[in-house]
Amino acid sequence: MIFLDTHSLKIHRELNQEIEKLETQKKELIDLIEKDQKNTDQLISKDSLERFARENYGHKKENETIFYIEIEDSLNL
Repeated sequence: MIFLDTHSLKIHRELNQEIEKLETQKKELIDLIEKDQKNTDQLISKDSLERFARENYGHKKENETIFYIEIEDSLNL
């Protein structure tokens, strides 16, 4: 014999929805971790680390001049 009331069914449904939401969030976080792991693996080599520093932080070598060219988008005038 099973005795169920409406409150336990409602609570059970809400908990199942919460579980699904958390599992989705977990999957998204795992995907982000894998992406970040790939990025950090690429930064192990000196060349890729130097490229990252140049592109993101404007680092340059001695006796080197860097010119930044900004192109305006003609569609957003």
